[in-house]
Amino acid sequence: MPADKLSLTFAALADPTRRAILARLSTGAASVSELAEPHDMSLPAVSKHLKVLERAGLITRSRDAQWRPCSLEGARLKEVSEWLDHYRRFWEQSFDRLDEYLRELKKTKEKKHARHNRK
Repeated sequence: MPADKLSLTFAALADPTRRAILARLSTGAASVSELAEPHDMSLPAVSKHLKVLERAGLITRSRDAQWRPCSLEGARLKEVSEWLDHYRRFWEQSFDRLDEYLRELKKTKEKKHARHNRK
């Protein structure tokens, strides 16, 4: 049974090496050896990470003579961002309610303190 796109994307993003590869690709296309350079791993290991990213639709790999550049595909990241927006709104609303509650709590405390000082 094939996994849904969002699950594949989150699984690909779960690994710090793959996130580092995506960060590097955000600056432009790069070869496998360029992507492997900052990591302490073999080219085949980096290739496995690239396959996961490609299967998730986060990168594309092409061929230009001997150079096989990898490029970032932003559409899938946009889908993740849109999915997260719902939860971002939830947390923002929750923080807004907490902020309002704390303001009311502070006002109540200040009123009690003012009454106490008048006595």
